[in-house]
Amino acid sequence: MQLSGLPGGDLVEKGLRDLSKGRETVEALLVAIGAPRLGRLGFDVPTLESPEHRLYELLARDDPDDAHARYNALIRRLVSFERAAECVA
Repeated sequence: MQLSGLPGGDLVEKGLRDLSKGRETVEALLVAIGAPRLGRLGFDVPTLESPEHRLYELLARDDPDDAHARYNALIRRLVSFERAAECVA
């Protein structure tokens, strides 16, 4: 499946790459949040403990005032990717 052609595919692609290298980035944590659904779509996603909290904490470290809005925007992009991937799978 060509990830870059799907909405949010750039985030998922980078997140999968970062997770495989053991990096805890915004994208990696976002993909870890989506692990159950992404796994059903055929992606091999390692599970992490509390990725939701870890992502929020990472966002809050960079910009506490904008963390909530950024978190919600990232989750929306993940859901968009998952829905689009389900249509092409």
